[in-house]
Amino acid sequence: MLVNERMSHPVITVQPDLPIMEALDLMRSKNVRRFPVVDRERLVGIVSDKDLLNAAPSDATTLTVWEMNYLLGKVKVKDVMTKEVITVTETTPIEEAAFIMAHNKIGGLPVMRDGRLVGLITETDLFKIFLELMGAREMGVRITALVPDVRGELDALTHAISEASGEFIAFGQFAGHAPSNRMITFKVRGMTEAQVEEAIAPHIEKLIDIRTCCS
Repeated sequence: MLVNERMSHPVITVQPDLPIMEALDLMRSKNVRRFPVVDRERLVGIVSDKDLLNAAPSDATTLTVWEMNYLLGKVKVKDVMTKEVITVTETTPIEEAAFIMAHNKIGGLPVMRDGRLVGLITETDLFKIFLELMGAREMGVRITALVPDVRGELDALTHAISEASGEFIAFGQFAGHAPSNRMITFKVRGMTEAQVEEAIAPHIEKLIDIRTCCS
């Protein structure tokens, strides 16, 4: 999956000279947490709700309402935005975008095409992808188990489910409890919990969890 398949577009942007309180009001009305900042169609920064809130005075200020409004009217988005923006392209793999966000501790990445802003991929988009990958919205039997990290073991397990008339809704594998095993989580339909447990028993080291569920 590539970024262009899950990015938000068209993107809501703001101008660098927009007062921060107007930007914050717009952010709240659009229910978003960040805006790319664009000047004459050129990406010049990105501003988050934290940037805007940190720039606003605290409740403990001794300024009057008139003084605060005057001062806040002078603070622009360009004064608080991040100017060194990390970006990705439409053809960036989604897991690479997720790694960039996690490594840099940021919640969103502008998506560029030939130097122009065409989208925005955020942590919320990644959460939605995770829900899809794990079949969170579909009813089925969900299993978490440890399997030996041996060539062909997963193939044997999936064939066992197929031969028992099970249909996979989701399948994921993760680091195990030791170098010799892997943790798998999958969801199937067309089988009961007992049938699934019986089918996979010869192919797993440990059954961690089994349940019938749907979000």
